[in-house]
Amino acid sequence: MTKSKDLGVVRGGRSAQQKEAAQQSAEDQVEQSQTHDHRSCPYLGDRKAPGQPPYSNKDTLHAQVKALACRLPFDAGAPLSRWSCPELAREAMARDIATFVSASTVRRWLAQDTLKPWQHRSWIFITDPDFRPKAERVLDHYARTFNGRPLGADEYVISAEEETSIQARCRCHPTLAAGQARAMRVNHTYGRGGALTYLAAYDVHHARVFGRTEARTGIDPFMALVAQVMSQEPYTSAKRVFWVVDNGSSHRGKKAADRLTAAFPNTVLVHTPVHASWLNQVEIFFSVVQRKVVAPNDFTDLAQVGNRLRAFEDRYNATAQPFQWKFTHSDLDDLLARLDRHTADHPEESSVARTA
Repeated sequence: MTKSKDLGVVRGGRSAQQKEAAQQSAEDQVEQSQTHDHRSCPYLGDRKAPGQPPYSNKDTLHAQVKALACRLPFDAGAPLSRWSCPELAREAMARDIATFVSASTVRRWLAQDTLKPWQHRSWIFITDPDFRPKAERVLDHYARTFNGRPLGADEYVISAEEETSIQARCRCHPTLAAGQARAMRVNHTYGRGGALTYLAAYDVHHARVFGRTEARTGIDPFMALVAQVMSQEPYTSAKRVFWVVDNGSSHRGKKAADRLTAAFPNTVLVHTPVHASWLNQVEIFFSVVQRKVVAPNDFTDLAQVGNRLRAFEDRYNATAQPFQWKFTHSDLDDLLARLDRHTADHPEESSVARTA
């Protein structure tokens, strides 16, 4: 009995101590909260640090740097032609957009929206008032249609153009072939051996090239190319042969069309729009010639240039396939719409206004 009573006292003592400790803890918490309550005592808050935190608002910081990258440097007051990541980082810090930001960080931010302001490409506003109908006519011929009707088996489409100023550069030391772990070596110093013009006619649907070299371009060299093609079958006896050309001086305008028809009655001259030589398929062949024949340029004289070009024609014609031309009428509509969006602030340059 005594033992049980003593146990109860002990238990009761512990319970009292626990209650006392809990009460003391609650009082301490109240006192602490009153001591550090900045709302009741504003003078006890942290003093605002001088300057702007470098990353106080990341979204705003990213947007400001990207907006700067989407402005032309000279419009933003920087004496630069285009932005680089180090220059953007420097400009962002100079404008207090950020106290510090590295070029690699800027590059990572721009990559999120595929922004590359250090790259550029050239383009031309449409100036031809008949751009759409001229381009559509060329595209119709490539699709083997004329005035809404399919071309016959005895009708052909020829794409023709001149490549001017192909030089003969005689290197002062022989070119060395590639070797193990070594690229082909071409000496930097050369002597000039003159330049010539390369004229080519490309049968669009049969992938056949006819070429010739001349000292210069002009009406006579172009007509000589036409005669070279039209004197051969199947073009001599063809019902019609459409010649797609750009607006160069040797085949420009109605006079050139009349001159061609007078010499060869079954020919029809088709002009691409002004500043639209990219619609002429023979330009693709010229790019092949540039990569495979002309560059790197190492010829002893112009005769060697001409021989190399003629030999390449034979090699090309032996295995050539028609180009896979993918630019269609729908692509033309998309292009014109995109250009119109670019010129929305300048209605006088809008293709819609000009073709309306």
